[in-house]
Amino acid sequence: MRVSITESVEIDLDAERWLCRRCGADLGSARENYKRGLLVYDRDPREIHRPMLDLERYRFTFAPDPQWCRILEYYCPNCATQIETEYLPPGHPPTHDIELDLDDLKRRWQETK
Repeated sequence: MRVSITESVEIDLDAERWLCRRCGADLGSARENYKRGLLVYDRDPREIHRPMLDLERYRFTFAPDPQWCRILEYYCPNCATQIETEYLPPGHPPTHDIELDLDDLKRRWQETK
């Protein structure tokens, strides 16, 4: 049984696997962080948030400093759908933002049958 978790990922409760909702690609064990099965693009934040002031004249330009911030974009390795984006300090590991009690989720879905 498949259960939608976000607009981009779902869980196959029987196999305990993360899946891409667009193409069905297997993204890894549902007992681990789904981001482990995705492609990651580590972007310079200035590519997204361009400086608003002249870099030659001003130290602070309203653009994020890449020494303090990075943007991680996560993509399905099969269909290239962008699944998640997060802003993190350099060196910080990807966040584990979804951690489900799979055993309880399975029990609840069985009760609805």
